[in-house]
Amino acid sequence: MTIIEAINKIDALKPNTYTTENKIAWLSTLDGTVKKDIIDTHEGASTVVFNGYDSNTPTDTVLIVPAPYDEIYVRWLGAQIDYSNGEYGRYGNSMTMYNASYANYERFYNRNHMPIDKGGFKYF
Repeated sequence: MTIIEAINKIDALKPNTYTTENKIAWLSTLDGTVKKDIIDTHEGASTVVFNGYDSNTPTDTVLIVPAPYDEIYVRWLGAQIDYSNGEYGRYGNSMTMYNASYANYERFYNRNHMPIDKGGFKYF
């Protein structure tokens, strides 16, 4: 999914007044978290480059999480919109759906990539 695809999907599902720049910043936060908390803890992390997104980032930039797990972006944007609108009941529901998507991708990534051995635990 690209930046503009995620933005178009959320705008169709949840009409809002937030700017494209707001949504790009939210997507940047999510991909930064995915990179740091999931990808960087596994071998091969250096093959995924992420320097953040801003208003100068082309909107056809492909986001980090691949299909079929990329629905995470729409759910994240929906949650950010609900929170920013002060709709905390909806925000709670949106975050539940987002958290399920995040955990699903995290399990997929863990199954398919070797974790980095930190060598911190020793058997005697």
